[in-house]
Amino acid sequence: MKKRFIQIFGFLICSLGWVFVLCTMAMDYWRVSQVGGQGGSFIIKVSWYWSNLWKDCSTDSKSITSCKDYAVLWNVSYYVQAVRGLLMCGLTIGFFAVVCCFIGMECTYIGGAEPTKDKLVFSGVVFHFVGGVSTLAAYCLYINRVARATFASNLPAGQLRYELGPPIFMGLVGCFLIFFGAVLYAVTVISVICPDRKVIQVYGGPTYMPSAYRGTSMNTGYYERSQLYGSYVSGRASSKISRLSQATPRLSERDAFV
Repeated sequence: MKKRFIQIFGFLICSLGWVFVLCTMAMDYWRVSQVGGQGGSFIIKVSWYWSNLWKDCSTDSKSITSCKDYAVLWNVSYYVQAVRGLLMCGLTIGFFAVVCCFIGMECTYIGGAEPTKDKLVFSGVVFHFVGGVSTLAAYCLYINRVARATFASNLPAGQLRYELGPPIFMGLVGCFLIFFGAVLYAVTVISVICPDRKVIQVYGGPTYMPSAYRGTSMNTGYYERSQLYGSYVSGRASSKISRLSQATPRLSERDAFV
């Protein structure tokens, strides 16, 4: 029950993070610059210049907005193309991550047995991390370009100093939610990442093996715990090995290790 609640909470958190990232691609005001508005004049005139991933716009003090859509793909600035590509790549990977985690959740009735569902969840965790890194790289690249222009000592004529807009911060929050939800998923399938090892007694000696292979034999299929004068149980028949184990001790040693 505890595992189920954690997975449901992780699913909601990751989904909300990807919704935030998706919304930022359609939002305006990725960067904003204000021109005018100095005091001392009788009429104060202000203009705002802002941009997103698809167009450049300007809004005056009368709330009249004029926009210019970006031209064909190869005429757009290289960093805008890179941000678009990273965000689209991250959203595509995130879609497969959400599907894998949804199928592998304990509360769903699809996906097969529990070990198979845990592997699906683990695959979704990997996809979440890869997609989250892709989207985070996109926002960091855009922030770097804006910061370089803002803190530059000498700007070319006609170039403005921009500030970061709300979509950037919303996207960063979305990346944090994606990573946080992926960690919650990973906690529930830690047994897949780090399988526990148990010590069992086989013919009087300790043997270390993963729990998934406990009780199996490399030669006959499976074995049961046996003493020196025990019975060897194979997949087809059982035979007494009391004298055979004494005459050929190497046979017992060979069957004891998997």
